Amino acid sequence: MSRVATPLRTLAFVLVLGGLAACGPKEKEEYVERPVEQLYNEGVDALATERYATAARAFDEVERQHPYSTWATKAQLMAAYAHYQNNKYDDAIVAVDRFIQLNPSNRDVGYAYYLKAISYYEQITDVQRDARMTELAMGALEEVVRRFPDTPFARDARLKIDLTNDHLAGKEMEVGRFYMRRGQYVGAINRFKMVIDRFQTTSHVPEALHRLVEAYTALGLAGEAEKAAAILGHNYPGSDWYQDSYGLVTTGRTAEAAQPGVARRLLRSLNPF
Repeated sequence: MSRVATPLRTLAFVLVLGGLAACGPKEKEEYVERPVEQLYNEGVDALATERYATAARAFDEVERQHPYSTWATKAQLMAAYAHYQNNKYDDAIVAVDRFIQLNPSNRDVGYAYYLKAISYYEQITDVQRDARMTELAMGALEEVVRRFPDTPFARDARLKIDLTNDHLAGKEMEVGRFYMRRGQYVGAINRFKMVIDRFQTTSHVPEALHRLVEAYTALGLAGEAEKAAAILGHNYPGSDWYQDSYGLVTTGRTAEAAQPGVARRLLRSLNPF
């Protein structure tokens, strides 16, 4: 998915500046093997030139050589960010979880939770794949909103929750269409109802209602089909899906029988493979 994570980049920049500001002579650390400033700034330089694997190693080395320095905590989070930028999302999540466990009250812990959520979110692919990653992203994004409701992280997480919901609804629709093609109407009805009940604000609801009309009609449940069509007409009166449902419950044929363009659209949606 496209990467739009302004709060993520902004906080990373603040962490970099915070580290560089500590480079003055007042910081007196007990150096081991290499000076801590040298290691940290090596990581910063690598980030700036998009050498993310090098950056992650440098930040890890800060913590390894200077575990009790004020730099070590910053380096933990910067290493996670470097992994994220390198598309090493699993490594980023492991690093973030470790940071949260070791520093639960750190002022940057909100950034850490957000980075974890975005690392899941970036792994969401097309609707025909396993929805497990989408569910993990949803849970992590909701945790950001719950823990840090008044932050830029929460505002961005809310937007991504909407997109994630649409993805999950699309997955349910895809499974429901699969059942429809095989005449397994009860299974299809359960999937379409889930879209209507759990994902009411997504773009998939009008089609889900129409598919209910189709499934109920196929089962001979005219009353249930009319009820679903009425809900569709009330909430989406101008929708092509309502026109199709209206034709189905009144004449037994959907509107695409007279409109080839609509027919092609419906056939494509019913056969995504």
